[in-house]
Amino acid sequence: MMLRWFTAVTLSLLSLGMAGCQSASRPRSRLGCYPTSTVGTRFLDPADLGPHAYRFNFWEKNGIVYTCKAGHVDIAHLRISADWTAYLAAKTFACLMQDDPEFSFRLSVEPSRYFVRIMYPANWQDQPRKDKERIARDVSIKLGQYLAFNATTWHEILTWFGYRCIGIIPEFPSAFSWEDSFSNLLGTHLAAAILQDPEADFDKEMTLAIDRELEKLGAQSRQTARWAAEKMRGLWFSGHILFLVDTKRRNLDIGLDDGRVSPTIVPGLPECEGAEIQSYPVPNLDFLSEYGFSVRLEIEPREWEKNKILRAAYPDGQKRGSRVEPAIHFARLMYHIQQDAVRNHHYSVDPCLGLPSSEEALAGDVNGDHTLVHEDFATLALHWLNGDNP
Repeated sequence: MMLRWFTAVTLSLLSLGMAGCQSASRPRSRLGCYPTSTVGTRFLDPADLGPHAYRFNFWEKNGIVYTCKAGHVDIAHLRISADWTAYLAAKTFACLMQDDPEFSFRLSVEPSRYFVRIMYPANWQDQPRKDKERIARDVSIKLGQYLAFNATTWHEILTWFGYRCIGIIPEFPSAFSWEDSFSNLLGTHLAAAILQDPEADFDKEMTLAIDRELEKLGAQSRQTARWAAEKMRGLWFSGHILFLVDTKRRNLDIGLDDGRVSPTIVPGLPECEGAEIQSYPVPNLDFLSEYGFSVRLEIEPREWEKNKILRAAYPDGQKRGSRVEPAIHFARLMYHIQQDAVRNHHYSVDPCLGLPSSEEALAGDVNGDHTLVHEDFATLALHWLNGDNP
């Protein structure tokens, strides 16, 4: 059963078997869309998305769908994060079953390398094979989701600092555009749910899951999606041609305040009157304590922009490292991005990050009563901002 689950998770594409953690075939790349009514943006009807495909096919369609409860959704971002969740779950499972202490990976579109260090419970090697497989399966699915969300968030951070995946084409206008983080997170949730079923055909079930979730979120027609974007011209964006657009509204919510990501909704659409906004929880590492594991994720930036990023991640006077640890440094990076967005670009950012909002706070005056949800991410971030060494 476990071997069959492992094959299903990897879609018969990731022939890891007992070959080790490094032999998986990574998911393919897809091009996302801006949520703006500009030349080059493809708006889709929710009933015309085509079948999901881990590997390329001609029938899968990607573009922007508008939903009443979650605003614009980038289907390519959703599919990318779902596939990476499956890939990283498979990679984690192989390592756990071989007692490997660490593995690394990188996304298809950027040079940064991710390092995952696993600390095992003392009795791990003494576990019966059946129990070991059951625990490894549960841990790998949840860790795959956690890693995928952090990786897609890192991509947004990179593009904010100027990284370009495709040569001369600027990507700064798309960094944390108002639909990105929510779309990424949604994909990880759909994939993690599918991976719970040992018999699931991943592509087929993802196709069905996307349809069901978009219906639940109140997906609208292609015409409404385009109109919702056009309605915000001059307010949330300006420009008429893709890659030359200025995206003035950014959603910087990655769950630092309440452990959830809330979408950005276009106000005043008659089709969506009375709809309640739907947020989703951000994956964290709290589940590891149940089994006695601990995990450390680090990212080594290898892009041209790495020095700018590391300067923002490490405060003045602190020895600068060569890696970024999301559980600690994402809070600082997001604060830097928020300040840059408001002060230098005069953008509207949405919503509050739940971080200290003044220079005094960054200097160390952090309210000790400030409560955040999960210790592995946000609480450590506040300790770090306060100059502590948790």
